Amino acid sequence: MGPFELKSARYLAADHLARVIREGDAVADATAGNGHDTCFLAELAGAAGRVYAFDIQASAIESTAERLAESGLSSRVTLLNTGHEHMAEHIREPLRAVMFNLGWLPGGNKQITTQWETTRRALEQALSLLMPLGVCTVCVYPGHASGEEERQRLTEYLASLRPQEYNVLHEKFLNAGAFAPECFVIQRME
Repeated sequence: MGPFELKSARYLAADHLARVIREGDAVADATAGNGHDTCFLAELAGAAGRVYAFDIQASAIESTAERLAESGLSSRVTLLNTGHEHMAEHIREPLRAVMFNLGWLPGGNKQITTQWETTRRALEQALSLLMPLGVCTVCVYPGHASGEEERQRLTEYLASLRPQEYNVLHEKFLNAGAFAPECFVIQRME
């Protein structure tokens, strides 16, 4: 990773995760998308690590698989063509990190977006799977109707977490407009 630069919510999430994930860790990409985050996580977790990547769209799983193969990272990743709300059904080990990138598949059908109810269930599972001092990042995109609802509900949900159990950070670019992407970082305490 290059020099620190305040350029996007996704970049901030990646910067936080790069500080946490170690060689051999188990981690999850809750929204595989086009595979950029999955490859990033696989590089951080290393050859001894394991990445679980979820997406409901078969096209997202296919493009993630292609990107992983091109990068030589396929053996580190378990691709799951199912909703992230089924995370606990597929992961049986503690996770060092979980990455959510909400909204729609870049370049895909913008009518297919993450929805708060399934995101909430996935987030609850992700937080329960985190090991002590593990981190979950959530990038939210409030520039569309379901994205704004997710941002509002996510903010309320995360604000209600017990501070004895979780630290929650909310990063927002104040001069980028009302609908700029935002990053939430949740760390499970010991």
